[in-house]
Amino acid sequence: MAVRAFKAKLNLGCGHNKLAGYINVDSSPECKPDLVWDLEATPWPWKTNTITEVILFHALEHLGANNEVFFNIMKELYRVCDANAVIKITVPHPRHDNFMGDPTHVRAITPQLMSLFSRANCDLWKSQGASNTPLAHYLHVDFETIHAEVKLDEPYASALSNGQLKHEDAAMLLRERNNVAIEFTIDLKVIKSKA
Repeated sequence: MAVRAFKAKLNLGCGHNKLAGYINVDSSPECKPDLVWDLEATPWPWKTNTITEVILFHALEHLGANNEVFFNIMKELYRVCDANAVIKITVPHPRHDNFMGDPTHVRAITPQLMSLFSRANCDLWKSQGASNTPLAHYLHVDFETIHAEVKLDEPYASALSNGQLKHEDAAMLLRERNNVAIEFTIDLKVIKSKA
């Protein structure tokens, strides 16, 4: 008789925002997480292919100031997650004062950055001779972006909602100004073949 592997959901860098049904992890004992762990210390304590969902709510921007450390975090995410696991990332927009004003924010996380960890994207760019860094190839990971959204700050969010601001004008403001967007939400799906 086969023994069923234990599956879990992680809330990484939880701070004081603990979630029921998740293993709440933080490096700070003051937050009283389920597990005190420095996510920059790899390997992580979970077995390969045992995680079905990961929440990184205002956490990933605090990790991996050094590229190799950041790459190891992405490799660990890939290793511990099961095929089709979903990773839900929420981060401050890098052109908002909330990002720029916090000295513990060490890395801008954007949908464009996350696209570099997709094998399909890297395969396409390679076939086109593009200069995008094929991180999925280099790191042997594969994350597909299944949702990416920018959340506007006020007064832009209300102006867009009530029709005073058009989508194309909001897009132009996002390119030209700081403090238009407050955060990104990015959902990734882990692509693995089931063995």
